Amino acid sequence: MGNSVLIIVIAAVAAIIIGFVVGRVIANRMVKAEQAKLDEQINQANEKARTIELEARDKGYKIQKEAEAEASRRREELSREEERLQKRRTDLDFRIERLEQREQTLNKRQSALDKHANEVDQLYEQQMIELQRIGQMSIEEARGILLAETEKDARNDMARIIRQIESEARQDGEKRARELVAEAIQRVASDHVASVTTSVVILPNEEMKGRIVGRNGRNIRAFEQAAGVDVIVDDTPEAVTVSCFDPVRREIARRSLERLIQDGRIHPAHIEKILGEEERNVERDIIEAGEQAAFEAGVAGLHPEITKILGRLKYRTSYGQNQLAHAVECAKLSALLAAELGANVEIAKAGGLLHDLGKAMDFNTEGTHASIGAEFAKRHGVNAQVVNCISSHHHETEQDSVEAIIVESADAISGARPGARREDLEQYIKRLRALEDIANSFKGVSQTYAIQAGREVRIIVRPEEIDDLASTRLARDIAKKIEETMQYPGQIKVTVIRETRSIEFAK
Repeated sequence: MGNSVLIIVIAAVAAIIIGFVVGRVIANRMVKAEQAKLDEQINQANEKARTIELEARDKGYKIQKEAEAEASRRREELSREEERLQKRRTDLDFRIERLEQREQTLNKRQSALDKHANEVDQLYEQQMIELQRIGQMSIEEARGILLAETEKDARNDMARIIRQIESEARQDGEKRARELVAEAIQRVASDHVASVTTSVVILPNEEMKGRIVGRNGRNIRAFEQAAGVDVIVDDTPEAVTVSCFDPVRREIARRSLERLIQDGRIHPAHIEKILGEEERNVERDIIEAGEQAAFEAGVAGLHPEITKILGRLKYRTSYGQNQLAHAVECAKLSALLAAELGANVEIAKAGGLLHDLGKAMDFNTEGTHASIGAEFAKRHGVNAQVVNCISSHHHETEQDSVEAIIVESADAISGARPGARREDLEQYIKRLRALEDIANSFKGVSQTYAIQAGREVRIIVRPEEIDDLASTRLARDIAKKIEETMQYPGQIKVTVIRETRSIEFAK
């Protein structure tokens, strides 16, 4: 038993010793393996370091070579630049030397020229003194005579050239204008001119006058107050007259009075009802008339307020010509003329349609119809060129475009064509007398005659006071004053006649 325990102890000790020895061997092997790895890594690191060192040396060598090459190139460039500068310096020195030589030469020549100039001045003074002695006339007197003769010749040449240019321009311009106007009128000739909107209401009998007046004038006062018009009941048989500056009010009153007469019930309450209905009907007709006019003229995109004001021209006339029909006709003529002349057709067409827009408002607004219409159109977004066509068609403002001139021409064509307008005898005589008075107000006018129904005025001048050039200026001044002071349809021709007669008697 004791031996077996000893054996076990010995075996255990031997196992421990063997295990320790084996562990030491394994540990030594592991240490050696790690040492080998470390050595290998150190060798690799050393190799990499040597490689990097070699690459750095190579790069440094290359950089050094490049720097040396760049330095060499810079030195060569500096050398060449220095050579160029030296050459330029030499050239400049040579030029300066030549300039100094030229300056010396010029100074010599200037001295000689000054000497010659002094001699010439002396000779000129001597010659002038001799000429004054021979001609027995001073320099101022001779200059005055020469200027007078030159002015006389220049004035004669100027008058002749002006007449020649005006004659050529008139011939060419009138020929071309006649062609354009004839073609435009032929293509847009109106079938008829609308009649004047009448303010006379026909009655079925004389008894109806009493019913219109009413007891103690009650009905007529109620009608006048509600309609804003004057009703004139006079001795005219079976008719009464409605008077008002506003053509729309007059039309409403006329329609209402005709309905009251047909209905037979004429009393204040019924009068107000009928007036209200007719006012709505007329407003509807105005809008329809404005839209129809814009459609016929081919002008789109107008503001509704402008269309409404345009429709009011249906009840406005000028010299018997309906203004709405006149506006449409002007739009068509303007479009045709603009197309022929290569201008903007849309601008000219819109300007022709709206040029008299202010006539629908001028009875209750201060200002001319051109300025009123232009301001109204501007407020409602109309193109600035169209606004200028409206404001300048009577030359109240400057015409900024050829379309404005075309609109003015179309307005004159529409108003001046045969049958377009008419005026009463009293106004006709006043216009003729005003033409003659304007011409007679100028100095040098002997006699004046308004002919061709006031479309031409002939002025005979005193030849001793007005020469040829002055007669040309006089015609222009008279025409300008007529444009500024008178209202007339179409255009007026101003002819100045200067005549001289030499009479002798043989005895």
